[in-house]
Amino acid sequence: MNKGEWGKIKAFFDLRTEEGFVIKGFKLVQGINGLFVGNPSQKGKDDEYFDTIYAEKELKDELSQMAIDHYGQEVMPSNDSFANAAPMASSDPAPSTNEESPVNTDTPTFTDDDIPF
Repeated sequence: MNKGEWGKIKAFFDLRTEEGFVIKGFKLVQGINGLFVGNPSQKGKDDEYFDTIYAEKELKDELSQMAIDHYGQEVMPSNDSFANAAPMASSDPAPSTNEESPVNTDTPTFTDDDIPF
C-alpha cells in the first residue's frame, strides 16, 4: 500500500489473489461517509472514468475492510448500508411534537466538494 495525500485519495494499492493474479490500481478514498475502496478505472473516449473490474458486494466489503485495517482507520458505513444507518447528528433540535414532518431530515445534503473524483 502506497500511503499519501493526493486530494481525497489516501492510498493506492494492488491486490494479489491466492491463485497468483495481481489486480493493480485500487484506491483508498476519503468520502463523505469515511474511507472506501475505489476499483481500478480507465478513462474513456468521453473523458469519463469507468471501472475495469467488478466484484460482488460481499467480496468488495471484505476488500474494503482489509484495506482500511491495513491503512489504520475504522470502517465507516458503505453507501449500500447508508439507508439503514443511524441519522447523522444535527445541531438543530428535533421537533418535540408527534406530528409527522413533511421534510425528510435523515437525508444529508451534498456539495460538489463531497464527490471523491
